[in-house]
Amino acid sequence: MMRIFFWLVLLANLLLFAWMQWGNVLMGTANDLQAQSPLNAEKVRLLPATAAASSVAAPPHPAAVQAALVQTTQAAPEACMEWGEFSGDDLARVSTALTAMKLGNQLTQHEVEHDSGYWVYMPPQGSHAGAEKKVSELKALGIKDYFIVQDAGKWHNAISLGVFKTREAAQNHLDGLQKQGVRTAVVGERQAKLKFTVFVFRNPDSALTARVVALQKGFPGSEVQAAPCN
Repeated sequence: MMRIFFWLVLLANLLLFAWMQWGNVLMGTANDLQAQSPLNAEKVRLLPATAAASSVAAPPHPAAVQAALVQTTQAAPEACMEWGEFSGDDLARVSTALTAMKLGNQLTQHEVEHDSGYWVYMPPQGSHAGAEKKVSELKALGIKDYFIVQDAGKWHNAISLGVFKTREAAQNHLDGLQKQGVRTAVVGERQAKLKFTVFVFRNPDSALTARVVALQKGFPGSEVQAAPCN
């Protein structure tokens, strides 16, 4: 009888000891699991890329461009700023403005190609004489950026009034031409190698950055951005 009593007391002490050591942990874990909110996988979604890209369309602030240039300089010995892409009349206007700034070797340029784009054009005139007559009318309206398509095919003797990377830029150009009196020009997609010019400024300071960003406002389809020097 005493031996049974001894084993019962020993078992009770062991159970008490176990409760004191691990009881709180076991209870705490259970409580924590109950308090944790379930993960609703059906409510988790990725933001669309356009949500992040929408800010790119806004004109850059000189300070933002300069900050990007500083970061580029930290990663490489030099930093460059690019402004583009240009063709036709816009290219001529930008070239004139940058030449007046007399930047010397600090300014360079390079060409980029796109497989397709958009153009503003007058449909084929039926003959070279008809195309020349349209060109005379354009000159009378003060239009200077044009050329007669010489290639054989369905666009032979059409009159190009500018090529653009986006439909929006082409439409903006057409709107301007219509205000000058052009009536038969349209916007169309162009499947061809299109070349555009990008200007590169080497190690621009804050003053030059501000001047370029100010100029960019006159060319809504163009972009100013920091870039590594090649």
